Amino acid sequence: MKILLTGATGYIGQRLLPVLAAAGHEVICLVRDARRFALPDTLPPSQHAQVQVVQGDLLRPESLASLPTEFDAAYYLVHSMSGDGSENFFQLEQASAQHFTEYLDRTTARQVIYLSGIANDHDLSVHLRSREAVEAVLGQSRVAQLTVLRASIIIGSGSASFEIIRDLVEKLPVMVTPRWLNSRCQPLGVRDVMFYLTAVLDNPACLGQSFDVGGPDVLTYREMLLGLAAARGYRRWILTVPVLTPRLSSWWLYLVTSTSFSLAQSLVESLKNDTVVDPSRSIVRVVPHTCMPYREALALAFRRIEQNEVVSSWSDAMSSGTLRPDYMNAIQIPRHGMFFDRQLRPFTRPVAEVLDNIWRIGGDRGWYKTDWLWRIRGLMDKLVGGVGLRRGRRSPNHLRAGDPLDFWRVLVADRAARRLLLYAEMKLPGEAWLQFRIIDNPDGSQALEQLAAYRPQGLLGRLYWYAVLPFHGIIFKGMVKNLISYGQ
Repeated sequence: MKILLTGATGYIGQRLLPVLAAAGHEVICLVRDARRFALPDTLPPSQHAQVQVVQGDLLRPESLASLPTEFDAAYYLVHSMSGDGSENFFQLEQASAQHFTEYLDRTTARQVIYLSGIANDHDLSVHLRSREAVEAVLGQSRVAQLTVLRASIIIGSGSASFEIIRDLVEKLPVMVTPRWLNSRCQPLGVRDVMFYLTAVLDNPACLGQSFDVGGPDVLTYREMLLGLAAARGYRRWILTVPVLTPRLSSWWLYLVTSTSFSLAQSLVESLKNDTVVDPSRSIVRVVPHTCMPYREALALAFRRIEQNEVVSSWSDAMSSGTLRPDYMNAIQIPRHGMFFDRQLRPFTRPVAEVLDNIWRIGGDRGWYKTDWLWRIRGLMDKLVGGVGLRRGRRSPNHLRAGDPLDFWRVLVADRAARRLLLYAEMKLPGEAWLQFRIIDNPDGSQALEQLAAYRPQGLLGRLYWYAVLPFHGIIFKGMVKNLISYGQ
């Protein structure tokens, strides 16, 4: 089959693409910016020819005019957890779905598959109501029959739910939590999500149907936290209090975990609802399958982390930070109106070893110099609504364009060209870049060039640069030196 995949750069999309290609399907990946799309590491080179990348923005219908129209099915994996719960967010989600449906009606697609959220509770959050509204819009297609999978909490390495639960358990021996910890859910392993997404494809029994999907365990969020603690051998105490308002709960979640504040808001509002499978809507009636229990899904997620096999992360999405959608336009550092700190240091050790150090920067490895200052900067960023340092990195030794890297985003990770370019996602009165490049000297030797670049916005931006300038001599000079010498 030929399949259109939207959300190909998201958490689920990056995992679904190799599964579809392995099944022999041709896949058209619809992305907003083709420059930040990278084929997953799990996709063998022999299957690369099965993947086509096309560019279009679902909020700009004119950008969809020249897209392919010959395909059999489509996956709609476009979600936004970055909205603030406003009607504007709700309307944007509906507009995106409406433009996609109008595009579908010009194609040969027979089926559209949408991954939604379980919405069987009363007084739904705006995000769950938005999911229902998107279902209604997609169901209006005149040519493609809709199949909806309504999932509860998804557990897998890199998933937002898993990472937040992990953060809370690993960082807090004692938790004072809001009442939503008593809400019930039915956690589902990401491997089972992949099974269902492919099992309903071109399945006559699933056309025009909506199903609830969930794992075998019905748990409160409190039980999920304690379950992870027990699996990791931690003793944890949880106190539930009624006085934490949704906004205070959002700030609590944001400051303690690696999530962004907008995502924390969305999650807290949605967590007030039970997300438990309705037996009359359960997919097992049509697609029998035994899902992993919660403990098994946790164990698999930790194995993937320990083996450095995290395929995708929630932080890959633009909603994990504060960058503008066209951030790839910053792939070249401007020359005018800029402040620079350039460090150039020759070295004699093998180039591959220096590149290894560069490619492992950030995350658990740290920043090679005065990590305590980086942590303070990350805390300051958190306090003003930024992403801080807690997102870490997807892999300890592999980088690709679009990856989050603490409070940076990777623009260029070109090992062959010996260049790594990062763009600041922290809160700043301006824009900042950090570039590492190995250059060849005329005498045949090599040197590491480390370039910090900053474009200020107004007087405040200039004052910021001069305020942090005294720290540059400590941080940047030591960093370039240690990048060369680390591991010798």
